[in-house]
Order: sequence, then structure tokens, then C-alpha cells
Amino acid sequence: MHGNAAPNAAPPGDRTRLGRLIGAGLILVGLVLLALGAYLGPYTYATATPGKLTVETCTVDYKYRSSTSSSSRKKTKTRYCYGTFTASDGTAKDLNAELKSDALHQRGYVIEALKTGDTSYKQDHGWVGAIAVGCAWFFGALMPLTIGFFGAVTGFSSGRAPSRHLFRTSFALIAVGVIGLVISLLVAFFA
Repeated sequence: MHGNAAPNAAPPGDRTRLGRLIGAGLILVGLVLLALGAYLGPYTYATATPGKLTVETCTVDYKYRSSTSSSSRKKTKTRYCYGTFTASDGTAKDLNAELKSDALHQRGYVIEALKTGDTSYKQDHGWVGAIAVGCAWFFGALMPLTIGFFGAVTGFSSGRAPSRHLFRTSFALIAVGVIGLVISLLVAFFA
């Protein structure tokens, strides 16, 4: 007696279709990440108003998060500086500007800033920082795009010869994505 397949086991064709559907979903996720990277990196920098924020005061906001794996609570702190923002070209002035800061500054300290919305500001890290942010999103998107393409083409079945070559290529692209993401994040952090 050879035994029958498990009653809940899906036929191979159904698993391949499901793999292709998952691959298409990952491609969609990758495209969304690419669009976010373009928007949050170079586009936001190019459309923002550069200027300077003269610090009046800086504060620290403490938040506590409880961890589900243990009873300990983790404390995070965010630094905010408040003051007057003046655009470099003189087109905008805001007496009540607020931005997240990397440090607590004394009154009168001047921070290079970008006005990214009506009341939103962020520190200006220049084009290098903006491109590094865009690259970080690009390399982050490369991973789901690659896995999604592999799944859409093969249905995540690597037993056939063409998919083995595709698997090696996909693995190399994922490695490039991881390395590029790490380098981009380091550049964005130090910019």
C-alpha cells in the first residue's frame, strides 16, 4: 500500500499559482517602496524651502514602550528644538518653528533647516543626505522586487533548470540590496 496524499495538500499547480500571486504582491510592495524613496529623498529636498532655524529652546520628549517578550519598559527620547525659521531667500518666516534635532542646542544656535510643509521642518543634510535616503529606499525596495520577480516567474518552484539560474541571479541582487541599504543608511546617518 502506497498511501494517498494528505487530504488538505494543494495540487502543485495551485501552489505555483499561489507563489506567482505572492510574487506579484511583492512586486507591488517594491514599487511602493521605490515611490516612497523618490518622494522622501530627492523630491522632498528639491521642493523644500531651505533656511535657518534660530533656536529659542530645545526639549526632550521621553516615551516608554513596553516589550511583550519581557516585563521591561524601553525608554526612547526625541529631541525637539523650537525657534524662528527664516528662509534663505526671504520668502518665509515662522516664529513658531519646531523640528526634530540630533542634539540639544543653546538659545541662539542656528540650525540649517528645510521647510517641507506649512508647519513641518527637518534638518538640512544637503543633497548627499537626500540622495542617500532615496538610495536606502531603492535598495530596500530591490529585495521585495527581486523576490517578487522570482516568485512571479517560477511560482517559488526552484526544481527546474531555468529557475536555478534565476535563483542565483536573484540571490546576488538581494545581496546587492542588503549591502547597498547598509551603505546608504550609513551615508544618510553621517551626512
